[in-house]
Amino acid sequence: MTETTRERNTDLVPEFSTDAVEVVERETVFDGFFKMLRLRLRHRLFRGGWSEIFTRELFVRDNAVGVLLFDPRREQVGLIEQFRVGALERPYGPWCLEVVAGMVERGESLEEVARREVQEESGLEVGRLEPIHSYLPSPGGSSERLHLFCGCVDLGGAGGIFGLPEEQEDIRLRVLPLDTLLAALAGDSPDAGAVDNAATLICLQWLQLHRERLTGRKGATHG
Repeated sequence: MTETTRERNTDLVPEFSTDAVEVVERETVFDGFFKMLRLRLRHRLFRGGWSEIFTRELFVRDNAVGVLLFDPRREQVGLIEQFRVGALERPYGPWCLEVVAGMVERGESLEEVARREVQEESGLEVGRLEPIHSYLPSPGGSSERLHLFCGCVDLGGAGGIFGLPEEQEDIRLRVLPLDTLLAALAGDSPDAGAVDNAATLICLQWLQLHRERLTGRKGATHG
């Protein structure tokens, strides 16, 4: 059954949609490296009627793509390590292990962005791309939607420093055994905080579920 012919589970459909929101005023309060809007709005209530008009700030970000690099033959994962200003107070420090990621430019398909970002941030060429999931990282205050893929690559001899200096990118590609990363997902692992961003966690958990299919090896689900 295809995606277009499947019927949605009505238990998962929200009661309200976009037409249950009225934006009274929209103001740009910051427009720099990022953009911030201030909205005055109201919406319908579960108990009936409408809410009072209230104010919310919205961090405006467009679609983005994330790619988990996986070598099925070696059962290795490629993650990038880079500085993140939002992680200044992180116990492990502000250099985070992440999937390759980048913003979607006008006119680009998601797959085109995925392949471009992988080449820029790892120097690798992707074989097949498998969709993982699409989600809103922080819908309470941001409009960003992140589209995740698994990119099958050859990680033999991979590594090095990448990124675009004109965009202040200083990126190191790390190649790690899949089992090492999966073991770090356990809550009682001493390495549990080494990977602590949502996109990478989602991708690794997806890979744990699909490992046997991607590698073609029975029983390749330990870790």
